[in-house]
Amino acid sequence: MNTTIRGTTRLLGAALRTLLVLTLICGVLYPLTVMGIGQALFNHQANGSDITSDGKVVGSSLIGQRYDLPLKKGQETPEPDLKWFQPRPSNGLGTNTVNTQYKLLLSGATNRAGDNEELIQWVKDAKAAVIKDNSVDGYHVKPSDVPPDAVTSSGSGLDPAISPQYAHIQTHRIAKLNNLPVSKVQNLVNQHTDDRILGFIGEPRVNVLELNIALKALEGA
Repeated sequence: MNTTIRGTTRLLGAALRTLLVLTLICGVLYPLTVMGIGQALFNHQANGSDITSDGKVVGSSLIGQRYDLPLKKGQETPEPDLKWFQPRPSNGLGTNTVNTQYKLLLSGATNRAGDNEELIQWVKDAKAAVIKDNSVDGYHVKPSDVPPDAVTSSGSGLDPAISPQYAHIQTHRIAKLNNLPVSKVQNLVNQHTDDRILGFIGEPRVNVLELNIALKALEGA
């Protein structure tokens, strides 16, 4: 009987010591080590990849933003503020209906099949809007000029970047509404175009938030 109790006590003691050691290693030392490495070697990324303007944090290079006009009376969906470069559509975003204490935006895809009638109509409407909004005196956007990212949302609905093609078809509109030379706006797009990662991963892209911050600075120059 005593032998059984001592054996059980030893096993419980060993299990408790193992629990404490693993808790210390996995719950304290490992997280602190990873956090320390992140702060030392990847400080910007570890802290959210913040983007600042005029000394204030205005967003993250990882999360897209919309540039809309204030809602008018009776409107449910705001109109885009066409003075700024516009991001990809965000049809996949949902709204928080569970905890309505907070006004949250839920990231997600549309989950529509390629032959879904609603998705097809979204694309048609978006394409028509891109052509209408970006066709100005002396420059007309052709349907074949509209790239896929101008009419479709990303998997998250929060893509921070657009293709150089989509950025360039917006330059004439931007130049007209901000009283800027088209060549200056086009150069701005070229300066903010990032190449493929490591030369072969992904596609060339333009971060919309960074581009609009540069546009604001160009306006004030």
